[in-house]
Amino acid sequence: MKFDHIIIRYGEISTKKRNRKSFVAKMRRHILWSLKDIPNVELTANRERMYIILHDADHKEVIARLQGVFGIQSLSPALKVERDIEKIKEAALYYMNQLSDPVHTFKITTKRADKEFPYVTNEVNHLLGGHLLRNIEGLKVDVKNPDFNLLVEIRREAVYLTGETVPGAGGLPYGSSGKAMLMLSGGIDSPVAGYLSMKRGLEVEAIHFYSPPFTSERSRQKVLDLAAKLAEVTGSFKVHIVPFTDIQVLIQQQVPANYSMTTTRRLMLRLADQIREKNHALAIITGESLGQVASQTMSSMFAINEVTNTPILRPLITMDKLEIIDLAQQLDTFEISNLPYEDCCTVFTPASPKTQPKREKVNYYESFVEFEPLIEKAIQNIETITVVPNQQTIEKEMEGLF
Repeated sequence: MKFDHIIIRYGEISTKKRNRKSFVAKMRRHILWSLKDIPNVELTANRERMYIILHDADHKEVIARLQGVFGIQSLSPALKVERDIEKIKEAALYYMNQLSDPVHTFKITTKRADKEFPYVTNEVNHLLGGHLLRNIEGLKVDVKNPDFNLLVEIRREAVYLTGETVPGAGGLPYGSSGKAMLMLSGGIDSPVAGYLSMKRGLEVEAIHFYSPPFTSERSRQKVLDLAAKLAEVTGSFKVHIVPFTDIQVLIQQQVPANYSMTTTRRLMLRLADQIREKNHALAIITGESLGQVASQTMSSMFAINEVTNTPILRPLITMDKLEIIDLAQQLDTFEISNLPYEDCCTVFTPASPKTQPKREKVNYYESFVEFEPLIEKAIQNIETITVVPNQQTIEKEMEGLF
């Protein structure tokens, strides 16, 4: 005996009305992609549920993959058996023995949609409960607060057993909320911000600022390794690598040291906004957390944001560092981020960056510097790399068409 299908519950998608079909369609595509190398599985759907027909596939492997699909609130493995009480008993015992967590108390809840079935609801409950008590040592009945409630639905065509509820990733289906560009450094924060943005349905591409020889090839590879982790959500992840050395050197030469970090962030944002526009995205995502560093005070963000009207999304804005680290560990990005290869922000950090910069001052300092030619040069020499899980590069091109 094997589980023959899995029930998928929509969660937040259920609150959608006229556009529910588009959300369901995007989640359907993501589910099919996540199961693409498992033969013979079949996906069906109605307004409230999706169903995976397993056709002998391992239900535990299928559930493990589906737990990473955004939009799924929960999953339940289910058994379909003949309308024979002995077969139902056998299925009930099999279900209990396959549960992921140990169970000490249980109850049976039977729904008899087909009133012609020869046993009434209470008879089915007693027959199945007695069979389980005789065959599972230490198991007890608790009808008020059981560890597990086995649901039995008797229909005309068959009897269905379910009850185990496995939590899904929640959120909204990937790509259902539009597209945004993630400013991806090699640090702990930005990969977490990217993941949380994808959970809210955003299609995400990354922008990384690279400053050789001040930053090494290892720091660049570190970012691609982080991108490969994010690619596990959708199968691939695009990274736009921006040559930033000339701009950073000019900033260090022309802007007072305590304002150099503010100007650096402003130039990054200007570049990111042009890349966003060329790639038809609607927002920019950062890993900023309020007050964490000098560039993330309210005054700093006010001064930096001046250079664009594009929405800046900050999923981590209210989190403290320990909360972010905990999420990074769950995503398996923490160890990669901790590798000792510095990015372009850390190598040029001034000794005393301004924590309360003024817009008028930073504009004054920048008015003496001609950044436009270097911005245009950087845009013309962007390298775009698409990675898939396990750090494989599947596409690499120079974006000279900008």
